[in-house]
Amino acid sequence: MTIPDKRIAVNNVGGYVPGLNSVLLGVTRAAAHLGWEVVGIPDGFDGLLFPKRHPRGGTTTLSTEITERLSASDSPLLGTAAHTDPFRVRTINEHNLVEEIDRSDGLLEAMKRQNIMAVVSVAGINSLSQLLRLHRKGLPVVCVPASAENDVAASQLSFGFNTTLSCAVEMLERARQAAQSSRKIGVVEVLGQHTGWLALQAGIAACADAVLIPEIPYDIRKVVQALRVRENSGRHGGLVVVAEGAGSVTAASATPDSSKAHPLKASLAPLATGGESTHAIEHSGSAAKTVAGELQRLTGEETYPLVLGQLIKSGTPTAVDRQLGLGYGAAAVRAVDEGCTGVMVAFEPPQIMFVPLPETINKIRTVPSNSLFLQTARSLGICLGE
Repeated sequence: MTIPDKRIAVNNVGGYVPGLNSVLLGVTRAAAHLGWEVVGIPDGFDGLLFPKRHPRGGTTTLSTEITERLSASDSPLLGTAAHTDPFRVRTINEHNLVEEIDRSDGLLEAMKRQNIMAVVSVAGINSLSQLLRLHRKGLPVVCVPASAENDVAASQLSFGFNTTLSCAVEMLERARQAAQSSRKIGVVEVLGQHTGWLALQAGIAACADAVLIPEIPYDIRKVVQALRVRENSGRHGGLVVVAEGAGSVTAASATPDSSKAHPLKASLAPLATGGESTHAIEHSGSAAKTVAGELQRLTGEETYPLVLGQLIKSGTPTAVDRQLGLGYGAAAVRAVDEGCTGVMVAFEPPQIMFVPLPETINKIRTVPSNSLFLQTARSLGICLGE
C-alpha cells in the first residue's frame, strides 16, 4: 500500500477535557479541504512507542466520515495521555529494575516510517515543554491548548474551559439553593491549583457570597464579616466558592515546621500504623475542608464542604467549545499547510493567532489584579477575602 505524501498525525498529549472529538472533526475537515491525510495516534504517543498494545500498528486512519459520526459528548476517540513523556519512558532493564529511558529518537523514526510529516497535538501546560523538545529535535508540531482551568499562557480561552465552567455553575447553583433552604453555609471547592479563573467566573455566575482564589490570599475574618452581613439582612445560609489552590494570609506567612514528618513519608515508614499506613496523594478537598472548619468555628453556623473536582469535567460540550474545537483544529492544519510549526494556536479575540512554543512554556495564566472579573465580583458585593 502506498503511503500518501501529505500526512498529518493528531493526538492528545494532555488530560481529559470535554468535547475532544470536536478538535478531531476540525482537523479532518480542514485536512480534507487542503488535501492532507490524517492519522490518529492513540493515548498520546503510546501508539507509536508501544505499537503492540494498539491495533493497526499504533495509528488509525481518520476521515471526515469517521469523525462526523462521533458525538461531541462521547469519550475521546484517541484517548488521553496526561503522564506520557517520550523523554522519560519507564521500562524494565536487564536487572529487572524499573528505569526511565529517552525514546524520543525512536518515536521520530517511527513517524518517518509512516511518513508522518507533522503532528497536531492537543496539550495542556504540562505537555507543552515536551512538544517543544520534540520540535527542536526535528518534529514539525502545532499545539491546541486544552485546559479545564484555563491556565494555558498566551491564550485567552483554552479548549474545554467553557464546558467545565457551565457545569460548575449548574452545580454551584444547586449547592446555593440547598444551603439557603437548610440555612447552612456551603463551601464548594472547584478545580484551580494555581489559578482562579474557574472559581471566580463560576462564583460570579452563581451569585456566591465569597470566592477564594490562589491569586489573593484570603483573610477568613473578612469572609465571616460578609456572611454576617448577609445574615443580618435576613438572608439565611451562604455559598463560598474555593479554588483548590486558595490559601489564607496566615498560611502564606507561616514557616514550615521541619519537625513534622511529611504525610507521604510517614505513610511509607516501616512502623506506620492506622491512618498513616495507607496513603493516597490527594489534594482535592483539603481547601474546602479547611475553610469550612474555620467558618464553623468562627460563626457557630453549621458548615459543610463539597468538592466538585473532576465531576465538572464531563457532560455535553457547550456551543462555545464546539466552535472553539473546530476552529482550533482547522487553524492547526492551516498552520501545517503553510509551514508554520513549533507553535500553539491561541484565541486572541477576534482572531486565532499562532504563538511560538517557547512563549507558552513555564508560564501559567493567572487572574491579573486588574481583571474585569475581579472588578465585577467586588461590584456585586462578593467577598474575595481581601
